[in-house]
Amino acid sequence: MTPRPDKIPLLSVVVPVYREANSIEPFLERMEPILKEAASAYEIIFCRDPVEGDTTDNVIEKTIERNPNIRLLVLSRRWGQPAATLAGLEYALGDACVAIDVDLQDPPELIVDMAAKWREGFDVVYAQRRTRAGETWHHLLRAKWGYRIVSWISEVEIPRDTGDYRLMDRKVVDAICRLPETHGYLRGLTPYVGFRHTGILFDRAPRADGASNYGRFFGNMRININSLVGFSLFPLQIVSLLGLACAAIGGLMLVPGIVATAFLNPPSWGYWLLTTLWLLGGAQLIGLGIIGEYLGRTYEEARRRPKFIVDRKVNMETPPARTLKKDVNDA
Repeated sequence: MTPRPDKIPLLSVVVPVYREANSIEPFLERMEPILKEAASAYEIIFCRDPVEGDTTDNVIEKTIERNPNIRLLVLSRRWGQPAATLAGLEYALGDACVAIDVDLQDPPELIVDMAAKWREGFDVVYAQRRTRAGETWHHLLRAKWGYRIVSWISEVEIPRDTGDYRLMDRKVVDAICRLPETHGYLRGLTPYVGFRHTGILFDRAPRADGASNYGRFFGNMRININSLVGFSLFPLQIVSLLGLACAAIGGLMLVPGIVATAFLNPPSWGYWLLTTLWLLGGAQLIGLGIIGEYLGRTYEEARRRPKFIVDRKVNMETPPARTLKKDVNDA
């Protein structure tokens, strides 16, 4: 194993933002001193999903005037947080990259510990939540069981209670950026490409400003569907299991009907028929829904559309070393 330097030579921090004008300055106040401690040089790449009336651009551009290590990518429309994160990774030049949200729920101070693990030889260091402050009980319950189900059925080992907050070595970032799929489920793509992984436990704080902009229920639902469909064939296998179960139930239902017809009052065949139709119809609808999700995903990947399109770049004039497919994704 090649020994690594005491400090990361160049550390890139990728930060997806959407309606986060009030969070930029508090985030940078905590992040900038930490990066000076963990790395010899650094860059902070804000990747913004645009929306009418949002002033986040103006705030970031003002910070660029005082700190040339801050950069800004503005996407052509709202592509979603996963695409914004992938955009930052593809433009990042660092020997290691950190993906982190701007809301300060994930403590930037953890980057120092992540850098220490990187020096030990780990290629991916993910932050694993021990507790989650400020979350409702139903969100905690959904998160707990959602992570466990994903971990159980996934074809790759996706660590429980983790988000996108992680440090990745350059070779990991390059491997992720080479993947052609457009659904950027980072917490699944990272273990998929492999290399040496480890985690650091932490206690997650409440948001520093306001509420989440990415949608609590439907945003989490999209993430859960991504994890289920993108990294497991188990949902397809459920269809076969449901078919067998329905057939077995139908067979068992014949037994009391035959016995009752032979020795007792015959039951209503309409009732049995209706019950059987409900069971089989429900199983068919579930199966069609799962198959449709896979077919839809296959259709999206077959179109080979770009993962994102960049509308504007601010302070991104660094020589394009180690870049991957940027021209394809530029507007």
